[in-house]
Amino acid sequence: MEPIVCPWCQTEIVWDEEIGPEENCPHCDNELKGYRTLSIPLDGDDEENGHQEEFDESYNDFDSSDILNKPFWGSEDGEVPAIRTLDKYGEAHDLMAYEESVEQVLDYQDETPECFHCREYMMLAGTQRVSGEGFDPTLIPFMKGPLLKPPFNMNVYICSGCFQVQYSLSEDDRLRLIEGLTKNK
Repeated sequence: MEPIVCPWCQTEIVWDEEIGPEENCPHCDNELKGYRTLSIPLDGDDEENGHQEEFDESYNDFDSSDILNKPFWGSEDGEVPAIRTLDKYGEAHDLMAYEESVEQVLDYQDETPECFHCREYMMLAGTQRVSGEGFDPTLIPFMKGPLLKPPFNMNVYICSGCFQVQYSLSEDDRLRLIEGLTKNK
């Protein structure tokens, strides 16, 4: 039997002869039989003979209304959720200039987290100092004290696409946390 290679991820697919060939790639889960391609001959002989490209028959069976009638991301009401809040400002502002500036900011950063909400990269806006006021540390019994004692600094990141804000512990305070946990073992 000739080996099957997934046209999407180029993974060779090994299948059990008793079960038969796979309908979906076990690696990328894309449909194997519905892959639509155009065959373009590289030698000039076919063009001279009036040869035209043949399309896969399953392409003609495709109905675009199927996609439009299905719910987007499982929402039953058919509304598309707004992920990139930035898109609604496109008419009033030059988003290309915005994206270029965002890229420059991201190139400057040592650490570039990804937004949990829309998966865009986040920009470091600055640091925020957490003092003892307004912060109630958790006391860990085996540590005989809090997990992290104030004051400490947090990096404040802003998403370039949906403007969500995310915090992470600063580098020095990360090291302080690691040292505090390893000394208590």
